Amino acid sequence: MPFINRLKQIETKLHSKSPIVLSNCRVFFDFDNTMTTSDVLDDVIQRFSINDKWIALEKAWHEEKIGTKECLEGQLRGIRITKNALHNFLKKVELDPHFHRLLTLLVREGIKPVILSDNFTYIIEWILAYHGIKDLKVYGNTLRFYSERIIPSFPYDNPFCPSCAHCKKIHLTKDKTENKIIVYVGDGRSDICPARVSDVVFAKDKLLHFMMKEELPCIAYKDLGDVHHYFQDLLTHSSNKH
Repeated sequence: MPFINRLKQIETKLHSKSPIVLSNCRVFFDFDNTMTTSDVLDDVIQRFSINDKWIALEKAWHEEKIGTKECLEGQLRGIRITKNALHNFLKKVELDPHFHRLLTLLVREGIKPVILSDNFTYIIEWILAYHGIKDLKVYGNTLRFYSERIIPSFPYDNPFCPSCAHCKKIHLTKDKTENKIIVYVGDGRSDICPARVSDVVFAKDKLLHFMMKEELPCIAYKDLGDVHHYFQDLLTHSSNKH
């Protein structure tokens, strides 16, 4: 079946469900390549590695011979960086140009989105603060600086899910029990597990290809402007009913 026809088919499955009420949604975002225009952590590793060992680890990860945790631990051992150098590098990171207006819409409707990432909370929160974004809940891996080294830790590691360093789906459980509509926006391998247990999934890149392969319902998006448009349509539809 041609790509576009399969995509329409799985979107039809999603829209055949009951109408979505925005005020009853909980919205979760991946960070790298979803909220940002690049993979921030990959860029940091490439820029500040003192050797090329990270390349072999990345290849093994892509071939699914090792999990994300093992990959990151090995790659970060080869990094030498100071806090100031990291901050100066992170100033160049660009957020998706539509994120601010999407965030404004969600907050206006009483929704506080949550970020779930295999990146590190220190990096994510610094970038958000630099762009004037505060008070967003971020769940990610953690790090500490030792001399010019970065020492990672993984508080949300799940031994029963070795492919990920951060088991994102555990953060969705509470909302499931409260009968919230779970909306997930992502792009990569670490987003597959949470996407499986979400009610509405916005997918691109690797996540989109996985959802299509498994014929799981999702909405394809190119950038967060598409997600904003979807939520705006929900509001318009809801107001027209009253």
